[in-house]
Amino acid sequence: MARDINARPVLNSTQQVKLWRESGGGQCDVMIDTGMNRLGLSPEEVSAGALDGLSIHTAMSHLASADEGSAQNAVQLRLFTDVKSRVMAQRYSLANSAGICLGRDYCFDLTRPGLSLYGGVPRVEAEGHIRQVVTPEAEVLQVRDLRAGDHVGYNATWAATTPCRIATINLGYADGYLRGFSDKGSAHFAEQRLPVVGRVSMDIVTLLIPDGCKVQAGDWVSIDYHLPSASVQSGLSQYELLTGLGQRYERVWE
Repeated sequence: MARDINARPVLNSTQQVKLWRESGGGQCDVMIDTGMNRLGLSPEEVSAGALDGLSIHTAMSHLASADEGSAQNAVQLRLFTDVKSRVMAQRYSLANSAGICLGRDYCFDLTRPGLSLYGGVPRVEAEGHIRQVVTPEAEVLQVRDLRAGDHVGYNATWAATTPCRIATINLGYADGYLRGFSDKGSAHFAEQRLPVVGRVSMDIVTLLIPDGCKVQAGDWVSIDYHLPSASVQSGLSQYELLTGLGQRYERVWE
């Protein structure tokens, strides 16, 4: 049985409901499966009276495809609305971050945003309403000059076409900045963009320094981490971009 921050059990099956009754019961939360097929009692079990007599604080379900224009959303809404008519609870909850964007009908008494709390944009309707929360930063370890034709990084995937400078920073896939950003990601220093060049390594990323940029060893650069854009660049979901950030970062809360 999972437990929420208020220490109420979240019952997910008829077996858990049985054990809860046998232990003396009390107030609980209940998960109803309306189509995710992950956790929860089925609507058929609810209709058969599996929850009758329970003291339920929150009856909840979870949308599977709310970030898409899927017909499944309406199906889940209909099933959960039917469950609401059969299950007595203090409050009902269906919408995640993307579900909130689907409209008031999906919100019921309680919404459970996740991604959007951390700057993720679950659907286009949320663009412009959510501020970026997480901005990784990294220190410049070295600045070096390259000649035309010099290669950078593993497998020599990038070569300088003209003389240029690159900055090496202490960041890599061990920190959750994965190889999908190779030759695609970027950082900023003093409002100037520094593109990632070459392969992202375990602890190292190399950046192309634009003309006129005065970045030096010991300076810190901000990694461009607008989640929707970074998702397109890297091929990772916005959720992966957030949860993959490693433990080696010092967290600074502002």
